[in-house]
Amino acid sequence: MMLSFFDQFMSPTYMGVPLIALAITLPWILYPAPTSRWVNNRLLTLQGWFINRLNQQIFLPINQGGHKWAILLTSLMIFLITLNILGLLPYTFTPTTQLSLNMAFAVPLWLATVIIGMRNQPTAALGHLLLEGTPTPLIPVLIIIETISLFIRPLALGVRLTANLTAGHLLIQLIATAAFVLLPMMPTVAILTATVLFLLTLLEVAVAMIQAYVFVLLLSLYLQENV
Repeated sequence: MMLSFFDQFMSPTYMGVPLIALAITLPWILYPAPTSRWVNNRLLTLQGWFINRLNQQIFLPINQGGHKWAILLTSLMIFLITLNILGLLPYTFTPTTQLSLNMAFAVPLWLATVIIGMRNQPTAALGHLLLEGTPTPLIPVLIIIETISLFIRPLALGVRLTANLTAGHLLIQLIATAAFVLLPMMPTVAILTATVLFLLTLLEVAVAMIQAYVFVLLLSLYLQENV
């Protein structure tokens, strides 16, 4: 049976039960739990250093009210990084290539930032829809454009993450298939293709981390506008 390149993005099932739930819960098992000891091991120390650097990078420009989101956004970024990197392993499934899952992350968090802004500072939140000094004839048009751009934000978050990961996985599969087909006919070209595949895999690891960081960074920018 001929398989399509897009079959790798289908949610796997076992005895009719979708395994995406297992893929989502797996990352939390991989990280060590903090201990009450005075001196931690190297893995816990590295994990704590990474989380501290992440919090400094994201929450430095946000005022004190937005720091309540630190645990949520930090956990989300670590979760997305783990899912993205695990999806690069052979015979695995990447849940973040599913637009429905990414939208399930993006829409509630974006909506929460909007609700916080409308509740705490409604004048400033609505003021983002219209620039100061706008000519009167352009006011209705600009309000419509800014409103549309506001509602497109969660869609852009989800589509960006899905598209980048999907494109990377497809490119890896195409080059791997080309290397496998060329190996018996042109071994030298196949070796060069395998080298490109290795470099592309390293690039995809970086993309997996960067896309998770961009996802959380944009959410923090939306939060900054509303707190």
